[in-house]
Amino acid sequence: MFTGIIECLGKVVEVTSDKKNRIFMIDAPFYEGEIKVDQSIAHNGVCLTVTSIEGSSYYVTAIDETLQRTNLGELKKGDFVNLERCMRLNDRLDGHIVQGHVDITAECIAVEDKDGSWLFSFSYDKSKTQYCTVEKGSVCVNGVSLTVVDSTDSSFSVAIIPFTYEHTNFNALKQGDLVNVEFDIVGKYVAKLVLK
Repeated sequence: MFTGIIECLGKVVEVTSDKKNRIFMIDAPFYEGEIKVDQSIAHNGVCLTVTSIEGSSYYVTAIDETLQRTNLGELKKGDFVNLERCMRLNDRLDGHIVQGHVDITAECIAVEDKDGSWLFSFSYDKSKTQYCTVEKGSVCVNGVSLTVVDSTDSSFSVAIIPFTYEHTNFNALKQGDLVNVEFDIVGKYVAKLVLK
């Protein structure tokens, strides 16, 4: 379980394939002892398990299902990913409840400089999901807990403050890029009940 509050950016050091799986070596500024083998870390909002550690770097494996559903299959050496370690039960919930289970990828269709903030707009294939966003509701984009500004059946926009822009990979996001989207968990349960 996560909050969508990004702790740091990790750098992809190495990408290798093992059958249909992709193994990523990530260099991250965590202090020694802050991560361990078997720990869950969200990578651009995708919960992956640490399989081994080498100094300031660690390895995670994304299976075919994960690669098909997320943007992790597009990662290459030198790319930066948003990282968040799993939350502790005694922590504040600064963002919103995020599971690390990506629902769909969305395409960035516009980036607008708002003179002090940025408005990012995304569209997704509505035929691939029964979930939606709502204005002023929560959505998780590449692991970042955000508030929806505008919402349609197949698109939404979010406003990014300077701190988030500077400390996440939103500063490298451009029109045409794919992002991972996890819809609000409460909204997903409501949609499932209503659409039964």
